[in-house]
Amino acid sequence: MQRPRAVPILAAAAVLVGLAGCSLPGADPYASAIDRSDLVTTTPEGSGELDEIRWNLPYEPFSIDALRSFNYAENTVIANLCESMLRLTPDLEIEPGLAERVDEPDELTQVYTLRSDVEFWDGTEMTADDVAYSLNRQLDPDNGSYFASYYAKVASIEATAPLEVTVRFTEPDALFEQAMATAAGAVSERTFTEQAGEAFGTPQVGVMCTGPFEFGEWSPGRDLVIERNDRYWDAALRPHADRVEFSFISDESTAVNALRAGEIDGQYFYLPPAGLIQLQKDDSLTLDYGESLVFLALIGASETGPMADVRVRRALSSIIDRTAISNVVLQGAALPSPMLAGPDYWGYEPGVFAAAAEDFDVDTDIERARQLLEEAGPQEPIVIAIQGSSAVHEQTANVIQAAGRELGLDIRTKVIPVEQFGNLYNDPTAREGLDAFFTTWYGNFPDPLEAYTMFVDDGYNNYGGYDDVSRLVQEAVSTLDPADRAERVVEIQDAVTRDAPWISLATLPTILVQNAEVSGATASMAYLYYPWAATVGGEESSR
Repeated sequence: MQRPRAVPILAAAAVLVGLAGCSLPGADPYASAIDRSDLVTTTPEGSGELDEIRWNLPYEPFSIDALRSFNYAENTVIANLCESMLRLTPDLEIEPGLAERVDEPDELTQVYTLRSDVEFWDGTEMTADDVAYSLNRQLDPDNGSYFASYYAKVASIEATAPLEVTVRFTEPDALFEQAMATAAGAVSERTFTEQAGEAFGTPQVGVMCTGPFEFGEWSPGRDLVIERNDRYWDAALRPHADRVEFSFISDESTAVNALRAGEIDGQYFYLPPAGLIQLQKDDSLTLDYGESLVFLALIGASETGPMADVRVRRALSSIIDRTAISNVVLQGAALPSPMLAGPDYWGYEPGVFAAAAEDFDVDTDIERARQLLEEAGPQEPIVIAIQGSSAVHEQTANVIQAAGRELGLDIRTKVIPVEQFGNLYNDPTAREGLDAFFTTWYGNFPDPLEAYTMFVDDGYNNYGGYDDVSRLVQEAVSTLDPADRAERVVEIQDAVTRDAPWISLATLPTILVQNAEVSGATASMAYLYYPWAATVGGEESSR
């Protein structure tokens, strides 16, 4: 792709090597750092019909049941199978989906009017009963939905007419309707789901939904196949391909080689792979950077220890060279950011958020950090968990360690095997002895509040117990007027950015790689909820 502004990485690589002494396989004198003007939302829709698309996932899905889908590989598949009440578009906007209209007769009620022309893959018509059942599955705490937080203020969900579902709330909720454009609002056929029981979403049974592709077969450890749904209701998104075969190549080098050899047609990367330069230079491939709600952050893991002291967190945030991390560790494929919610989150009142963002920058401030640490006094070692086999984690930690040494901070790392790293998010015992760990986190829709909802009393992901903005977050969630909500979110954002319970490092654009003989995949992170494979078709000549 063409990049209008090129920033040489070589100088930054020299700084980082001198600072951290780490090897940088991605550093290249011909590489350049992206900026926001490089980000796209779509790729030209392929016009040719295809027998098959071969697409790789970074790991094998745990399940394709939407309520257990809060991760990259799972949603990459489910987005093409199970549609939601509303639709998140490639431009990160929300439009009607299975519900053609949403009315709010009062602040505690939402009425969803459903489309009348939707069928499940088995030919059964979708009804309000199916929809109410699907949403109540998410609401039921016994089901352990990964999206349960969006249902926290829901009092009831009922089918109130053949094509009408009414949701009532205990108090106003500004996020629920937006969440209906994600897997939190996905709909499956009631009869099939009830009969499948615990097997719903597994390789043996699959799912029954309404999307442009239907479940084909899932051979554990080998591949997952979805097939074109010829009875799909939306003519604009009827697939060009007969089927999509998903492989599960988890090793980055192997995946890069498979792309270059033409063995797979495409892949989404949420972190720059070590072979990014090879992909950029390969004429048989196209590489696009997409708008994204994903960020890389260092997050507090304990309510005690050095990171529990706001002065230590502020000092650490002040010494981190975010530009070096973005331009070198992340190979120029990231945007340094002092805030968790970057511009792609600004789905309303963008001028308000843009003005607030001017209060922060990514410059280091060594003297400020020194003063803060003098006030805090002697500190115990800071232990940061890094994911085994992750060069990004290791090299980012090296940068932070080197900067900390200059100020007398003893920063240590603990390697957590890749298959165990996910336990840090839900198992307190896995976080024992840790002060922080790296996360590649994403919001689900363009509302900056999405990036800060964890900072409440007893928040599930509030591992450091930061609750200074708890009241503000709760007020913002209940504020339906966008202008008023923006004011509250800016106040939250200012406090979180300064107090650094989660230290933002960079915004991570979606990295989309496609074989030059195909085109059309969604480039933005909407691919997690939008039927991105439907627009992928043959391409006679490369872009």
